[in-house]
Amino acid sequence: MLSSLDTVWTLLAAMLVFFMQPGFALVEAGLTRSKNTANILMKNFCDFMAGTILFWIIGFGLMFHGFDFGAFFFRGNVLGDDGIWRMSADATIPAETFLMFQTVFAATTATIVSGAMAERTKFSMYLLYSVLISALIYPIEGSWSWGGGWLADLGFHDFAGFT
Repeated sequence: MLSSLDTVWTLLAAMLVFFMQPGFALVEAGLTRSKNTANILMKNFCDFMAGTILFWIIGFGLMFHGFDFGAFFFRGNVLGDDGIWRMSADATIPAETFLMFQTVFAATTATIVSGAMAERTKFSMYLLYSVLISALIYPIEGSWSWGGGWLADLGFHDFAGFT
């Protein structure tokens, strides 16, 4: 049964995680030389753009449907066989809310590392890293606990997806 309060709380939490994006951008811009400010801001912006699209297309299905190749590319991923992605019957938030919540975590995960790579990598190589972490690395690691994987079977609980 869907709960309005659970939905609002989850969207509020997603909004707060989303605000980590500009926070990381500002801290990284402040810790690097001023000539690299535009590069840092563009990296963080592209993290969210690329991260969102790739997580929706590939990562979410990989994270919650495993290595079922039918789950990739919008089939069983964001959209199911009938065009609607469904959560379990005991879910208290809509599937779209859960997708948004997981998306901001995936995009923010890529941004966390951008400070360590500031002034050290070419923009194109950074985008390659961002693509890999958003589409493959974060979803596979997240599936171990969030997607009912082997860590979840051992009783592991991930706090906010940052393990």
